Amino acid sequence: MITLSINGKTRNIDASPDTPLLWVLRDSLHMTGTKFGCGIAMCGACTVHLDGQPVRSCSTPASDAVGKKITTIEGVAATAVGKAIQAAWIEHDVPQCGYCQSGQIMSATALLAKNRAPSDGDIDQAMSGNVCRCGTYNQIRAAIKDAAAGVKGA
Repeated sequence: MITLSINGKTRNIDASPDTPLLWVLRDSLHMTGTKFGCGIAMCGACTVHLDGQPVRSCSTPASDAVGKKITTIEGVAATAVGKAIQAAWIEHDVPQCGYCQSGQIMSATALLAKNRAPSDGDIDQAMSGNVCRCGTYNQIRAAIKDAAAGVKGA
């Protein structure tokens, strides 16, 4: 049994400590917003936050998340930055197939949480591990910039 803090709630899960956090979220807790993409931490579809830092949940053992605050796509809108990112994603029609978008949003939210005025280079660096097969990178950058403008003073 492991105890995790997910989106502000304490959850006791009957899972092996070496089970990837992704599978604890999806299979044990039925939180399917976090996606399985590649399984080797290269595509970013499975990105969640551990204590505010973006991590790839497909390669993070659940035991590494014990004692940390986990935020998933289901809980990211609890912050002003998360709300701003999600609103900008809609405004810029970012999702096409949508599969990568939860990971994209999680990475973008982590960026704006620590840098309210990111440069193009900052955005490129923060988003570099997130792959979008539909190629919506221009919309993603524009959405991040608009969200940043909306939360600068927050």
